[in-house]
Order: sequence, then C-alpha cells, then structure tokens
Amino acid sequence: MSGLLPDDQIAVLRKQGFVVARQFVDAERVAALRALAERHLREHVAPIEYEADLRYPGAPESRAAEGGLTVRRLLSAYARDPLFAQWATDPGIGQWLARYFSEPAVLSTVHHNCVMTKHPAYGSLTGWHQDIRYWSFSDTDLVSCWLALGPEKRENGGLSFIPGSHAAAFTADQFDGQKFFRDDAPQNADWIARAVCPELEAGDVVFFHCRTLHAAQGNRSDRVKLSVVHTYHPQSCHPVPGTRSASQPGVPLETQG
Repeated sequence: MSGLLPDDQIAVLRKQGFVVARQFVDAERVAALRALAERHLREHVAPIEYEADLRYPGAPESRAAEGGLTVRRLLSAYARDPLFAQWATDPGIGQWLARYFSEPAVLSTVHHNCVMTKHPAYGSLTGWHQDIRYWSFSDTDLVSCWLALGPEKRENGGLSFIPGSHAAAFTADQFDGQKFFRDDAPQNADWIARAVCPELEAGDVVFFHCRTLHAAQGNRSDRVKLSVVHTYHPQSCHPVPGTRSASQPGVPLETQG
C-alpha cells in the first residue's frame, strides 16, 4: 500500500474499510508531536483517561491499585496544544478526505480527538468493535485518521482490522452487551480469521471507516506506543441534536495550506 496515489488509497478504503498511507507525515513533525505527547504523559496533563477507568482485560482494578495511574488516552487533543490542533486540521488530511467524501470534511472534537497510548505494563486489550457503536450522526460514513508516532505491530498493541467488515450487515446477537463483536460466537469465526495487523512506522497514517471492526492486543515491548487519532465526517453529515456527538462543535477543514 506504500506507493499508492490518493485516489488508489481511497479505492482501497472503500473496498476493505481501511488503508495505510505510508510516510504521510515528515519525521520532524512526528518527533515534535511525540515529544509533546511524552511531556503531557509525564506531567499527567488533564484531561486524561486512565486504564483503570475502563477496566478492559489487563487493566488495573482501580486508580488506587498497582499501575492504577497508567494512562490510556490523553483526551481533547485539539484543545490540548496548538501543535495537536494544527495536525488535526492539516490541509493534507483535508484534501485527502475531501476526495473521499466528495465534499469538505469536518473534524469531530467529541469522538477520538486524542493521543492513544499503549503501555508495556497495564496497557489493556481492546476487543473487536466498530467505532460507530456509541456515535450519533445523520449518516454513518465517518473516517478516522490514525497517526503512528513510532513503530506499531501486533507485539506492541498495533491495531488489527477485519477487511470488508464496514460493509457487512451484522445482527445484534453477534455483539455482546457492550457492543463488542463476540469472539465466542461461531458465526463470527470466519470474520475474525480474516483479520490483519498492518505494521506501521512513525509517520504512517491509517484511514479507517467507523464501521470497520478493529481490535488491539497488549504491548509486549519495552516502550510506550503512542498514536494520534481524530475522526471526521462530511460537511453534509451532522451530529444528532441532544446526543453526546453534538456536545461540542466540529471544526471545518481547509484543503489549502
């Protein structure tokens, strides 16, 4: 996927629900974003979500337990620092998504909009899920942009995706009470067997559809994995009034730097 032109990348996204855009971001910018994220981690700059808050498999029992202050996400990236805001609204993202949506894109400041961390100790597993499960929009054609700030692979908790799952018509019994795709359901086995975990390097981006099933294992390396993720919708798509998705205004993206 590394040498594809944007239109070819978009065709892959439409077909399989995700696409890797290699070296989408230059090394200097990645280094600056990573240094900023590492500083905010060290200083526990709020707002923060801790692993203990969600208690996914492998997470500490509570914030008071051993490892209880292991960070899962640095929240509100767009408002956190101008460097994150500049990346979230980068014209390169705006141009790419405008070609995908066939209209201007809008950044959601409610969903994702964070630095995802995966710590070697107490970094939890995330089961198979579709991001749209808790989102409320007038359409379901939303795309997330995941920027790797370092190497990502299965061993350090890199994202795995199920190709084609964004276009499937799943039934309610294929998901559990928390809307995770059940790995114990026989009808799900063939889907899960298709999963792939693309290996990423710093500066690589994954664009993935909000209906694409994805998951992540724990981090078995000795270094914290850091990624920046934002979600976008087309200008003609709107959050449903009165829902969490509408709780903060979106940010229209420009396509020219």
